[in-house]
Amino acid sequence: MQVWEGVILAMQQLRSEKLKSFFSLIGVILGVMFLIVVVTIIEGLDRYVREEVTSQVFGVSTVTLRRWPEVDINSDEERWRRRMRAPRLRYEDAEAIRARLTIPARIAIQSSSGGTAVADNGRTATGVQLIGASPEVFPVRNLKIDRGRAFTEQEATAGTPVLVLGFETSEVLFEDLDPIGHTVRLRGFPYRVIGVLEERGSLFGMSLDNFAVAPHQSPIQAVLNPPGIVDEVIIQTVNPDRLLEAQMEAEGIMRTRRLLRPSEANNFALETADDAISFWDNISRILFTALPGLVAISLVVGGIVIMNIMLVSVMERTREIGIRKAIGAKKKEILEQFLIESVLISFLGGGVGVLLGIAISEMVSNIGGWDTIVSTQSILLAFGFSVGIGIFFGFYPANKAANMNPIEALRYE
Repeated sequence: MQVWEGVILAMQQLRSEKLKSFFSLIGVILGVMFLIVVVTIIEGLDRYVREEVTSQVFGVSTVTLRRWPEVDINSDEERWRRRMRAPRLRYEDAEAIRARLTIPARIAIQSSSGGTAVADNGRTATGVQLIGASPEVFPVRNLKIDRGRAFTEQEATAGTPVLVLGFETSEVLFEDLDPIGHTVRLRGFPYRVIGVLEERGSLFGMSLDNFAVAPHQSPIQAVLNPPGIVDEVIIQTVNPDRLLEAQMEAEGIMRTRRLLRPSEANNFALETADDAISFWDNISRILFTALPGLVAISLVVGGIVIMNIMLVSVMERTREIGIRKAIGAKKKEILEQFLIESVLISFLGGGVGVLLGIAISEMVSNIGGWDTIVSTQSILLAFGFSVGIGIFFGFYPANKAANMNPIEALRYE
């Protein structure tokens, strides 16, 4: 039997048994659909975390010095106690790194806390992230000015009470007004607005634009930390390839400053963006391994449905099989016909499942705020699974049909 002839016969059979064909397709459709949804969403989320979180939260080519790690999934009570005993970071630590680091880099300091901002027109913005920083934080964090300007090194050193607003904070406080030159109070201290940043959007549904940045040595330091204390020292290397060298040098500088012996562990944390999202590597690895496997179970269930319906089809077409064998059809031709029918069912189900999976992935992408990645690899994987299921679960009914005794088949009522 020619393959194309088998496909035509299989299509005719599917059209003549519409309800039965639908139940045959539904299991494969659902399995492939969820496989596409799972793979595309996880891949899109993985890229979103690695690209957006890295650039928007940590900055590009940066290593950050903190009192303790930003993310620590292995924390226990003893580890927590050691963290609480760790010394706070000071201005002098940042200055020592700035003076002794041999690798060309920007050195920024930053501290932050939550609060409320009140404009001179009476409007209030709540949940504002109040940031005290050095001027280097703008290029390091890729904060681009939309209107006005950033504060200068001279203003930072003098502690001038000037303020750069995030886009959302500016919109809430001033709406259509130009905020440049207006006064905004943070925790009761007045600041003159000198700039507004470009809109950055959101991250996992949380706004990245509801914040205000003032010089670290301005009055904002009184509401962030004790005098001379900073939350973070951020090092951004000019050459991204030398980031690891800068991290090792900064570690040596801090260990020397804190008089740590070689056998003593660091009482500070130095993290790159890769270190900080290492927890996501573990999560994504589990997701990439476990979820497609779980979805494959639904494909197996779909395959069982195909096998059962094909067995019913074989039983209903017993006389047809007997007639074909009586006029000279070979076992191989009967086997091929039923296998082609089974594969065609799973292939059509796979095609519909891929289309539905892509549509659902796009919907989830729009709701979640990140792009999904519908890769050729995931589509081929889905079709491969569906066709494999059709062959595997279609073989038993096809083999049963091929091995029927033609005389008994002709007598079947």
